[in-house]
Amino acid sequence: MTETPHPLYATHADTLARALTAITERGYWSAFPESPSPRVYGETAAAEGEAAFRAYLDADFPLDQPGTTGRVATEASPLGIDLGVRYPHGTADALIGAATAALPAWRDAGPQARAGVCLEILARLHRHIFELANAVHATSGQAFVMAFQAGGAHALDRALEAIAYAYAEMTRHPGTAEWEKPAGKGDPLRMVKTFHVVPRGVALVIGCNTFPTWNSYPGLFASLVTGNPVVVKPHPGAVLPLAVTVRYAREVLAEAGFDPNLVLLAAEEPGEKLATTLALRPEVRIIDFTGSTEYGDWLEDNARQAAVYTEKAGVNTIVVDSTGDFAGMCRNIGFSLTLYSGQMCTTPQNILIPTAGIETDQGHKTFDEVAAGIAGVVEKLTGDPARAVEFTGAIVNEGVLARLDEVAGVGEVVLASRTVEHPTYPGAVVRTPTIVRLGADAASTYGREWFGPISFAIATDSTAHSLEILRETVGERGALTAAVYATDEKVLDAAESAAVDAGVHLSCNLTGGVFVNQSAAFSDFHASGANPAANAALTDGAYVASRFRVVQSRRHV
Repeated sequence: MTETPHPLYATHADTLARALTAITERGYWSAFPESPSPRVYGETAAAEGEAAFRAYLDADFPLDQPGTTGRVATEASPLGIDLGVRYPHGTADALIGAATAALPAWRDAGPQARAGVCLEILARLHRHIFELANAVHATSGQAFVMAFQAGGAHALDRALEAIAYAYAEMTRHPGTAEWEKPAGKGDPLRMVKTFHVVPRGVALVIGCNTFPTWNSYPGLFASLVTGNPVVVKPHPGAVLPLAVTVRYAREVLAEAGFDPNLVLLAAEEPGEKLATTLALRPEVRIIDFTGSTEYGDWLEDNARQAAVYTEKAGVNTIVVDSTGDFAGMCRNIGFSLTLYSGQMCTTPQNILIPTAGIETDQGHKTFDEVAAGIAGVVEKLTGDPARAVEFTGAIVNEGVLARLDEVAGVGEVVLASRTVEHPTYPGAVVRTPTIVRLGADAASTYGREWFGPISFAIATDSTAHSLEILRETVGERGALTAAVYATDEKVLDAAESAAVDAGVHLSCNLTGGVFVNQSAAFSDFHASGANPAANAALTDGAYVASRFRVVQSRRHV
């Protein structure tokens, strides 16, 4: 079937071309400005976005979906904001049925049309970025600037990256080809062959509480652009950011002449376990999940009919051997521990330091001095409440608080967690990071993930011992990030070798404005799929290529 170009493809062709270049060059590029400054977005954008966000509160969310049987409201803001947004609730049968019916026309539209429409959805979301950022801020507890950047601009960049990779894979082969084979003295054999990009089926995106857009957008748009309808099942505590996403996606689809049921919101009743119900449906052929190892493993083991992409728990590790900038090292690590109260899947947990200490530009530093240097930065960042909350945000759920209580009885406390009163949101739950000293023999403690503002300073026999621990813990439990500080190139090479063995991304000697828990779209891969923390990388060819198949037909000329 010959693809008919869609006008939206022409509208966004330049953006797609630049994104395709970016994923091959792997240098810095961003399509969406990360600064919420009025100089970038205009003097009225922030106020208009906040007003749009507040219009959702204590009201029925404006979403018309098939099979709606009632309304559900499950969110409790970590900042104490009264949300009360009521979302449409439908049955699994209605959602799956509507998505399935929408697939054929979307499939037949072809890669160019689908790419154009998906890029228009990103453009529409970008126009509403302040609205989106307020939703992420309120439901995740992230500070507003972080919510704007990670939940808005960076999430859109990751979505665009996924679209670019998917488009490259879909168009790797021609749509048609003429085939001619010599047949001796007779006429050659001639055929025309057509290659159809065929989606797998309905896709399910299972969102998380902490980064509802950043973690969901790659899978959502990778599936949609490859022809698969997407059912978006948000975390019950962070529905609004994805509801806003679904709203504008459906608007664009309808305006472009497609069935809006290509994107559907699956809000659930408390305790309904809708994700499990949907995940086992035979029509669901793709699943994207971010969250606990337990549930991720369950999906991989039980949703056998689907291609399952999971990002789960891990034990992120820093190896400290030596440094030529002790103050810069402490600043960088301390900031990484403080950002969003450690509630990032990339935040360091285990800091491995030789018991004998390290060599630095300030002379020899003992183990205690290294741990105290990092702790001092955290204390400085969190000393003033008004400044602190712009780094820490709020605690997202009771599980984090429970782990803070538990870790208080473990090891020797280097830095105790404190309660901070939020100057803007009196109901916010804010806790500063804690650092606990452990011996290398306490693997049963530091060998599991303590999600939240919890880190361990671990005394090892040597840097070689530290690298051995990195290999063991990451190999067993997984990790999304690793870092090393060393002045000796041989140590850096040994650390890189250990990271390659463990399948974890490594950062070396970060002392400035780049932090181990941040990754840049179009350049950094997020997760590797090479250790137990995740079975896929955001974003590479493997992440998108299995979301469709190529089916050919051939005819004699």
